[in-house]
Amino acid sequence: MTASRDCRLYLLTPPAFEPAAFADTLARALDAGDVACLQIRLKDVPDDQVRRAIERLLPVAQSRNVAVLINDRPDLAAEMGADGAHIGQDDMDQAKARKIMGPNAILGVSAYDSRHRAMVVAEDGADYVAFGAFFPSTTKEPPARAGLDLLEWWQALMEVPCVAIGGITVANCADVVRAGADFLAVTAGVWNYEAGPAQAVTDFNREIARALEDEGPAPGRG
Repeated sequence: MTASRDCRLYLLTPPAFEPAAFADTLARALDAGDVACLQIRLKDVPDDQVRRAIERLLPVAQSRNVAVLINDRPDLAAEMGADGAHIGQDDMDQAKARKIMGPNAILGVSAYDSRHRAMVVAEDGADYVAFGAFFPSTTKEPPARAGLDLLEWWQALMEVPCVAIGGITVANCADVVRAGADFLAVTAGVWNYEAGPAQAVTDFNREIARALEDEGPAPGRG
């Protein structure tokens, strides 16, 4: 995951799912268009349940050159051969997470709506910074609401990629793309899409491409 204006999809798993059945849904979605990353996000479940999900989904994603990150659990990411992890403000310390996974793993960190936190975690070696929520979310109650100006500020200032998260859908993603998101993190906007997840991936990629065309040449960064 590198900084560019080729904004790409970053999928999060639903809050609950049966791994074998979801693996088939995931495969169809990933085959429907460009996806950069899959975050396996399972809260308040036994570690073995997370391991089973990783074991089933990891080959589906990695065989399609989609990076797999584990939410909150750098230890399980390292143990199971995932590509990295994502941590929030109340999760594992960033330095400890990096030590567990090693220098080559992807480590993403949530900054919510805080410019100061974003700068700090980027300077401390985060591979991307996540901002949000940009819209009301049906997946979870967001700890903060972020404005599009945050993405514009980051895009003009920093080389570290930024991920936009929170209520992003096919219908509202264009403004987020134009504001400067390098990745769109989406949960319900794909898995609950009326026409199905595969069509959602296709439609997201279409809207991303249109938004980038409307934006014109990308401004210089850094």
